[in-house]
Amino acid sequence: MTSDTGFSDRFYTSSDGLKLHARVYGEANGAAAPVVCLPGLTRNARDFHELAIHLSQKIETPRQVIAFDYRGRGRSAFDRDWHNYNVVVEAGDIIAGLIALGVEHGHFIGTSRGGLIIHVLAGTRPTLLKSVVLNDVGPVLEGEGLAHIRSYLTRAPRPATMADAVAVQRTAHGAAFPALSDDDWLRYTKAIYREQSGRPERDFDPALLKTIKGLNLNRPLPDIWQQFEGLCGVPMLAIRGENSKLLAAETLAEMARRHPNCETVTVPGQGHPPMLETGTLPETIAGFLARN
Repeated sequence: MTSDTGFSDRFYTSSDGLKLHARVYGEANGAAAPVVCLPGLTRNARDFHELAIHLSQKIETPRQVIAFDYRGRGRSAFDRDWHNYNVVVEAGDIIAGLIALGVEHGHFIGTSRGGLIIHVLAGTRPTLLKSVVLNDVGPVLEGEGLAHIRSYLTRAPRPATMADAVAVQRTAHGAAFPALSDDDWLRYTKAIYREQSGRPERDFDPALLKTIKGLNLNRPLPDIWQQFEGLCGVPMLAIRGENSKLLAAETLAEMARRHPNCETVTVPGQGHPPMLETGTLPETIAGFLARN
């Protein structure tokens, strides 16, 4: 049963024995396939809370929404071997979670790393995918964007209060997100941090940062256009932040050219990644799901 928070917490076990977590909003509805939400590299299920409430409660045909915490993030257990923090292992965890929840297929929304996991699923379990929404991610990732992500994740100061945490996030990302309000920044920040010993702490295993410290960004990054071809059989909505440094406008245009059924949206005043609960994005996403 969904609690008065709008969701219930579900726990399941990965193939290698880790206890993993997902939030489930709403009830299964035979008239509408569920929505599966996959967050970014260090993010968690809380990123999707407002969008999940919208899709599970506020549209004409409500949908069940499942938002996952990857291993080492949110309420999922940390992995003793940081090498397992990779998209192939995480895709396997998502498959295990969907099996545990009895979900055979659904609409997938992937932000940043979540979109890369969707590319893996297209190659390993394509029947899971009824449609896909890619939020500021595609087959080509810009080195400048990855360098920015690595810089702020590895150098961010430790805040003493939530107000300090908001200031840290605004300093790191404010230039790319002039469209955000004070309420947006607070909500964004509260999804990143958890309260621990009276102060906010980033809600992921610090060992996760080892996966990005060794990236060589002085040479071109390999693209995954071949994997993108595996998504051409399902409807796609590709979203890009106007100020994104990770997904280039040219890549978004090429995605639309190569995919026979790809809608694109550019979000003004936001960078990487756009907040999916802001502006008209909830209605845009709900409309796309209703058509597919």
